[in-house]
Amino acid sequence: IAVDLVRNSEDNVISEKIALSPSVVGMKIFEEPVFSFGAADDEEFALLKKPEVIGNHVLTPLEWLPSAKTVISFFLPFTGTVKRSNALNIHWPSEEWLHARVEGQAFLFKLCEHLNSALIEAGYESIVPSLDKRFWCNVDTAVHEKDPVFTGNWSERHAAFICGLGTFGLSKGLITKKGVAGRFGSIITSLNLSPDQREYRDIYQYCSQCGLCAEQCPARAISLEKGKIHLPCAQFINKTRA
Repeated sequence: IAVDLVRNSEDNVISEKIALSPSVVGMKIFEEPVFSFGAADDEEFALLKKPEVIGNHVLTPLEWLPSAKTVISFFLPFTGTVKRSNALNIHWPSEEWLHARVEGQAFLFKLCEHLNSALIEAGYESIVPSLDKRFWCNVDTAVHEKDPVFTGNWSERHAAFICGLGTFGLSKGLITKKGVAGRFGSIITSLNLSPDQREYRDIYQYCSQCGLCAEQCPARAISLEKGKIHLPCAQFINKTRA
């Protein structure tokens, strides 16, 4: 179902109506998704409540949906066109990348809703945490606070890590077998699916700590010593949003 939508949906293609310039008209945003399944009662989800991980405010799958059996996590990789375009100028995101971030996120939500509806129609209780009315994330408001805290009550990256999609990098992005350039989504459902085994033990196992992301970060928000610092990153993103 997901592959069919990614291949055929007009929402995965930049139309002339919304294109920032003629050069991006007809550009495809995402390649086919990569899926992984985690057990809703995996003890790793409870560990996210530790202050040094996320905090007690994060909700476990069973708190989101008491009947939950499975967390479905997926990664939508950006197309080569999107990735190559953003390598041309390290000081400012490309038009292709901006479309992938904005229209790409809208398409990701459409995919989540599409899959969630299919599960419900098949008789399973299911929710999309990031689209649920209980979901909150203070990334936008945190930029203006004296002591910013960038957090929320569900993390797509941490869910993807627990489900076996990949490990974190110096930039705090999640590195999958399809790379790090793309978007994550998740669904919590009562459908019982066999969990995928994590092929790693360390949270940074796929990161070589080479520092290349720090060198190329336009906001200078990453360093080998401290990893990623959220505030300068968010301030830079606010500039691109404007």
